[in-house]
Amino acid sequence: MEYLINAAIVLAAFAFMEFVAWFTHKYIMHGWLWVWHESHHRKREGAFEKNDLFAFMFAIPSIWLILLGAEGFDWRFWFGIGIALYGLVYFLVHDVYVHRRVKLLPRRSRHRYFELLRVSHHIHHQVHTKEGAESFGFVWVAPKYWSKVKPKSRGKHKSPDKPAKESPSQA
Repeated sequence: MEYLINAAIVLAAFAFMEFVAWFTHKYIMHGWLWVWHESHHRKREGAFEKNDLFAFMFAIPSIWLILLGAEGFDWRFWFGIGIALYGLVYFLVHDVYVHRRVKLLPRRSRHRYFELLRVSHHIHHQVHTKEGAESFGFVWVAPKYWSKVKPKSRGKHKSPDKPAKESPSQA
């Protein structure tokens, strides 16, 4: 039972971080700390940008909670692990997949969800100013962006808009 509780704490922390990332992105990064985040809306010169400082800011509570809870592996440890996992996913999808700062993953995905992440983030980057941007979330993509990426057909299923070919027995 303890494993289920710990897993639930990790998942809750991960979900909580999506809200924190959205709130921070909308009201802090596009607010009073635009001076750091602006570098992310401009062409990058070099390997790093001021916006990378946010990764350290998000790592602080994760490390702090992991250290506080490490002795007895209490809820703080598992919450810190959830924050760290969110940070890892954020790095892999945002920096590796979407912005290709590290070229480990393909440019495009055949999976609709990953394409939704990429497209909604590029919509966010259409605005190069502090005001007027949209799509501040990261792991959760708002339904209004779903129409931007059509589902891919899988396998040998027929497309609903194309009539099926007649088989020789139907002719």
